[in-house]
Amino acid sequence: MNFDIEKFKVHGEPLIYGAMISIALASIGIVVGLTVFKKWGWLWREWLTTVDHKRIGVMYILAALLMLFRGGIDALMMRLQTAAPEMKFLDAQHYNEVFTTHGLIMILFMAMPFIIGLMNVVVPLQIGARDVAFPRLNAVSFWLFFFGAMLLNISFVIGGSPDAGWSAYFPLASLEFSPTVGNNYYSLALQISGIGTLMTGVNFIVTILKMRAPGMKLMRMPMFTWSVLITNVIIVFAFPVLTVALALMMFDRLFGSQFFTMANGGMDMLWANLFWVWGHPEVYIVILPAFGIYSEIIATFSRKNLYGYTSMVASMLIISLLSFVVWAHHFYTMGQGVMVNSFFSISTMAIAVPTGVKIFNWLFTLRKGRISFTTPMLYSLAFIPIFTIGGVTGVMLAMASADYQYHNTMFLVAHFHYVLIPGAVFAVIAGFHYWFPKVFGFRLNERLGKHAFWWIIISFNVAFFPLFILGLMGMTRRMYTYSAETGFGPLNMISFAGALGLAIGFVILVYNIYWSTRYMPRDESGDPWDARTLEWATKSPIPEYNFAVVPNVKSRDPLWAMKYDKQPLFEDKITKIHMPSNTGKPFILGVVFFFLGFFLVFSMWIPAIVAGVGVLIVLAAMSFDRDHGFYIPADKVIKTEKKLGGGTV
Repeated sequence: MNFDIEKFKVHGEPLIYGAMISIALASIGIVVGLTVFKKWGWLWREWLTTVDHKRIGVMYILAALLMLFRGGIDALMMRLQTAAPEMKFLDAQHYNEVFTTHGLIMILFMAMPFIIGLMNVVVPLQIGARDVAFPRLNAVSFWLFFFGAMLLNISFVIGGSPDAGWSAYFPLASLEFSPTVGNNYYSLALQISGIGTLMTGVNFIVTILKMRAPGMKLMRMPMFTWSVLITNVIIVFAFPVLTVALALMMFDRLFGSQFFTMANGGMDMLWANLFWVWGHPEVYIVILPAFGIYSEIIATFSRKNLYGYTSMVASMLIISLLSFVVWAHHFYTMGQGVMVNSFFSISTMAIAVPTGVKIFNWLFTLRKGRISFTTPMLYSLAFIPIFTIGGVTGVMLAMASADYQYHNTMFLVAHFHYVLIPGAVFAVIAGFHYWFPKVFGFRLNERLGKHAFWWIIISFNVAFFPLFILGLMGMTRRMYTYSAETGFGPLNMISFAGALGLAIGFVILVYNIYWSTRYMPRDESGDPWDARTLEWATKSPIPEYNFAVVPNVKSRDPLWAMKYDKQPLFEDKITKIHMPSNTGKPFILGVVFFFLGFFLVFSMWIPAIVAGVGVLIVLAAMSFDRDHGFYIPADKVIKTEKKLGGGTV
């Protein structure tokens, strides 16, 4: 494909021009604000060059919240179009782009970074480490994710977004049927961010296996850390498959190869298989950490030990294995034959068994507990029945013969929203509320948190339950218009009302952050929700070094053992602490990767070669780094500990 200035054209729609103007105004406002308040140096020193796992985690979460609203606007536009198709709010092409980017952003650029953000903040604290195993690699992971996300998002205003669905099936995603640059953005943005995620997987496996505090055996780890370990093993096995598939897609679209074509030896079903070999484990990459979050919260606010610790670990291990042998249930209707469909039908229904075990573990933890109905607990309790509905409908879809009726209908859309929203979104919101005081030193306002909860829970069901009925009535996925005779209109209008309610709930959630930052008292910052895991033994907010003294763990509930059994957790004296130093190279690497991806999208070969050389130069410079870090003197550590309220001193 030769460079063509026509590829830079955008939709001639007011929505697109409005988005361009809003992006420009926001960018100008940020630059002016940083300049007026002289914060450029602070931004560079404290955030853009940081290797502190906590700050990297906060940046992941901020990016995820931004993407939540970006993907949420897509959802509102889709619901409005299907609620009143006669308005012609979106044309067919724009609708295709909107539902494609909605799926990509919500799964890959909202749910995953939110999970990874909580993972970054919490896991080193739970295992008694001062940082992750490879702090600089952690920064590289974040900036590759972030600039991959930015590359995908600018497609909306420059050149056009991907338009072949979030799964980008061939031949629809080929040059023949998608001649715009939208799917070039798809292959390159996901490739860049996926490399960062793969690095995260390696980093956290090493961190958990090699950096646990003395005495913290595997079967003493908190359940969230267990879920993170298993999740990152899945990442390491699944993401290379996506990397290969995207590379082949890029060669097909940019260089005219024939991997996924219908002619010249290509095979479109090769893409479908590669995508879902990654895609179905990806569902569990976002779900399993959520199970860990719910396990921590339910145990804390029931004031009980988690019921069935060993069976919870075993069930997550079984789920991780089965997640790799169910991918073909995504194309029962594509002519695979009875034997293949039967195998994947049985394996898909089998994965419901270990998931059901976890549901009963949580219910038995709640039984006879002294339950506190805090905001994190409310999300956890709402998750159980809603996720069960999603699971039951998943078993319905697992039956190959029945799937011929359900496949590609709104029933399927309802199913995966009933799984992914309570199974991931509710979890990250619950975890965000739960660990917020640990990171920032004050709680989010409970009253506002519960207002947001009820708006979100009720509106979620109003938005998505009608889709089950619409699917059974015959409304297919990706349908942007229909005639009044179908009878789809009223239920779609109800669904749109629910989507508006969800938007209100998320606005209240963000307002809560603003209000709490300004008005919530800081004198309750040390209150650990009466939790029992190791992260609550640190100060709030957490000092740069996490622990003044590395703890010595002797049970699964070290904080309770220290409080109630009088078991000492910190036995050594405070000494000087070695910490890694900041570096700007990961940020620069992300910027250069962004330009490399952008130039490749538009087949601008000479600038792409220059950017590629730039990537190699930055990588070479990083390879010569010898970070000897810096030491925090013991007297400064003692002074900081006393200022934060004692604890480990």
